[in-house]
Amino acid sequence: MINIVIVGVGGQGTLLASKILGSLALEHGYDVRVSEVHGMSQRGGSVVTFVRMSAEEPVYSTLVEQQQADVVLSFEKLEALRALPYVKPETGTVIVNTQEIPPMPVITGAARYPEDALALVAAEAPHTVALDATAIAAECGTAKAANVVLLGVLSRTLPFEKQAWLNALARLVKPQYLSMNVAAFERGRAYAG
Repeated sequence: MINIVIVGVGGQGTLLASKILGSLALEHGYDVRVSEVHGMSQRGGSVVTFVRMSAEEPVYSTLVEQQQADVVLSFEKLEALRALPYVKPETGTVIVNTQEIPPMPVITGAARYPEDALALVAAEAPHTVALDATAIAAECGTAKAANVVLLGVLSRTLPFEKQAWLNALARLVKPQYLSMNVAAFERGRAYAG
């Protein structure tokens, strides 16, 4: 069983990322469940999506329990911090975009954005990969492909060939954006940080 928790802010492409993962798993004969758990996928709202897949056994539940995520894929630093309870102790991986999107309490002055968010994540999850996926995506033609940069990093940890990832992108990304997304995926997959 592979459990992945995808977290971010509405408008960052978390739902597309989960669709790509689900499609990829189905193509390889995995039993897969994908669910948006809470939050709103509208721009600015916190979004949490669970992807569970298995090649050996049926997947009955759509939810990932705390301390059961093999990977937390985070599109924003504070969301990674919020998702730490899901990470498997000692073996779980956190892949996090270093982008900072202040939530409403920070915007209104009711709270402060934690300056040490990444340090807190890395202290709790020793297998943390942090990168500026937004900047990398912008270099590929659109900052909106940060989600695909992160999927490129994730691709190194899952048992699917590179071409299968590219096929999933071709199925789910609009043709006019495909070349930028392929470039973003390649950059993420090659990321050595």
